Amino acid sequence: MLRVAVPNKGSLSAPAIQLLSDAGYRVHREHKALFAIDTANDVQFVFLRPTDIARTVGSGVLDVGITGQDLLQAAGTDVSTQELLPLDFGVSRFYFAAPTGRVGALTELDGKRIATSFAPLVTAAAVDLGIEVDVIELDGAVETAVELGLADAIADVVETGASLREAGLQTIGEPILRSEAVLVRGARELPEDSEQAVEVLIQRLRGVLIARQYVMMDYNCPTASLEDVRKITPGMEAPTVSPLDEKGWVAVRVMVPRHQAQSIMDRLWAEGARAILVTPLEACRL
Repeated sequence: MLRVAVPNKGSLSAPAIQLLSDAGYRVHREHKALFAIDTANDVQFVFLRPTDIARTVGSGVLDVGITGQDLLQAAGTDVSTQELLPLDFGVSRFYFAAPTGRVGALTELDGKRIATSFAPLVTAAAVDLGIEVDVIELDGAVETAVELGLADAIADVVETGASLREAGLQTIGEPILRSEAVLVRGARELPEDSEQAVEVLIQRLRGVLIARQYVMMDYNCPTASLEDVRKITPGMEAPTVSPLDEKGWVAVRVMVPRHQAQSIMDRLWAEGARAILVTPLEACRL
């Protein structure tokens, strides 16, 4: 049975569970239970804190898991884990931040007290910058550390920056790390059936992620316009073209990028296409 670690709370939890559910897995968690078994797919889901997932998968306790790239580095397990698939959610950046207008460059943090929940990341970043800092490790509420007098600046994950602004802080320089949720596995070799299950998991998740980016478009067009509309909707390899009963017309089916669907319909209509229909995709294999 494949054992998959899933975030039990935080910004990664709901998107991870939704993605797995869309991929055909039964990820039903009753009353905050720590385990859920999908008998049909022979998978056990283990619900852990994202930071613990980085450690348990990295150490080989669990087979695969979903966590953030920043958490892998913070746990020091980025070198003992293999990233199998980026998951297109949980996108964030890791910044140094200080009171607005007080620090202009990262080198000005030399000798300062830095509050963070990610001590290894801050230490590594300081070495890269050629500065020395006094790391104040906190479990949470890092934004309050400067106001409370615990630190001169902070280093934390930034998604929108709203909480920083509320605390009177601003980011300094470029992000020292860009992160997103990833599917990871440990370095140890798995039994053959588990290895196969991992491959199935990757293919299913990738199929859902691709399907979220595309829609299926069907339309009728005059045969004389076929070459022009093919340029508008080339498809993944080529569109499917079928003759209609009405002479001089064909039916076309093709995948198009979801975010371009409306503009593509406008262009097709201008070329004489009619009966243009758009259908969402749930999953695919390409």
